Amino acid sequence: MTAGDIGRQLRDLRAERGLSLSELARRAGVGKGSLSEIEAGKRNPTIETLYALCAPLDVPLTALVGEVPGVHSAAAGGMRAVLLSVRNLARATVEVFRLEFPAGADHVSPPHGVGSREHLTVVAGRVLVGPIGEETLIEEGQALSWSSDRRHRYAAIDGAAEAVVVITTSVDGRSRE
Repeated sequence: MTAGDIGRQLRDLRAERGLSLSELARRAGVGKGSLSEIEAGKRNPTIETLYALCAPLDVPLTALVGEVPGVHSAAAGGMRAVLLSVRNLARATVEVFRLEFPAGADHVSPPHGVGSREHLTVVAGRVLVGPIGEETLIEEGQALSWSSDRRHRYAAIDGAAEAVVVITTSVDGRSRE
């Protein structure tokens, strides 16, 4: 999906919800000028910006970037996310990503929609993950779940790491534990 495709989808979702450019920018914590450039396809947004925009629109990331497995995006802090699968169920969207962390990667993710949950399994290395202030160190073969409707962190500890994360975004704002 191109920056223009993302911009058009974002503009359509904003209009469907009756939000002005200024109001979405305020709710997402994104500059109005930046949002205007993203909608016009003139700026390629980071994954952090996309997640920040998804929360007030109450949509999963794939609503903006599409549902094509293999699509990847780099995040600030060095983390790389590769979309493996997405399913739109009656009451939730389920996205599966492979996360790749180079040594020293440290990424803080903005909140996702109300009722969103993440279930992360480390497949290589060690990763510090979870809501800000409640992070947990998990190692290869271990898993952790948390509510992702608040800021949360992913950080590679002692070298590179890899994990698989399942993100469940409720369409009605209720948690899907």
